[in-house]
Amino acid sequence: MFETDWLPEFLEYLRVERGLAANTLESYGRDLRQFAAYVERRAAARAAAGGAAAAEGEDDGEGVSRATVVAYLLELESTGKAMATIARRLAALRAFYQFLVRERRVARDPTEDLSSPRLRRRLPRVLTVEEVERILAQPDASTAPGLRDRAMLELLYATGIRVSELTALNTEDVDLEGALVRCVGKGNKERIIPMGAAAVEAVRAYLRHGRRRFARPNSGRSLFLNHHGRRLTRQGFWKIVKKYAQKAHIAKAITPHTLRHSFATHLLENGADLRSVQEMLGHADISTTQIYTHVTRGRLHEVYAKSHPRA
Repeated sequence: MFETDWLPEFLEYLRVERGLAANTLESYGRDLRQFAAYVERRAAARAAAGGAAAAEGEDDGEGVSRATVVAYLLELESTGKAMATIARRLAALRAFYQFLVRERRVARDPTEDLSSPRLRRRLPRVLTVEEVERILAQPDASTAPGLRDRAMLELLYATGIRVSELTALNTEDVDLEGALVRCVGKGNKERIIPMGAAAVEAVRAYLRHGRRRFARPNSGRSLFLNHHGRRLTRQGFWKIVKKYAQKAHIAKAITPHTLRHSFATHLLENGADLRSVQEMLGHADISTTQIYTHVTRGRLHEVYAKSHPRA
């Protein structure tokens, strides 16, 4: 059977040793519990069929077999699960079994040599510079919520940080004199990112005139606060982005991550080198950043097609 008894210890290992975020740990736990449920259903079905002996390659007293993992992945595919979902669940299983083998809890890894499904990489949805400017112009800077929203939008576009990193910022993480922001990203890795004059001005105005309107005795050092004086959540910021995109009459379906994609694309379009953009985005592997070069190449083709007389 599946070794779920070691799941809490595995998740704690991921949290402490690898510094994974709470949302990632939740995903790992959910994926592994779903596999455990599949193994139970499979065993129950075989028992209901008359308790026939396990077929060659099936589970035995030593635990889950490679055949069971393959059958699970095939079931996911047959029920219409996306390739990205299947790849993620296999990655969770692989990491769990590598942990169990290392801890000598199991003798073999049934995921060994199983290849992940090939994923078709989707190009990120980005905004034009004009569309970004329209969104940034929407918050009413005469109100405390408007000052906060403008500061968040300007900071996100100026630095390309993740939404989770934006909402996790504390007041001391922004250096307005040095025009720098410090954030802690995936794997608990810290990075320092420059921000432009517009973002500095927006954050300064919020700190001077907006944040105190939200602050309560229990607000602590959280930079961006909601109406209850607590740290603004990712879900709260999602609503803010959606509201201003609608007000700006942006027809594209955008998310807070769209501003991060736009930040990277606009930098590369204007001559920034890939390594610098990788560092600012906090990508561990430059291949992740390279997807934005495909976007900029696509734009070049569009410009050429529209501008060249013999295109």
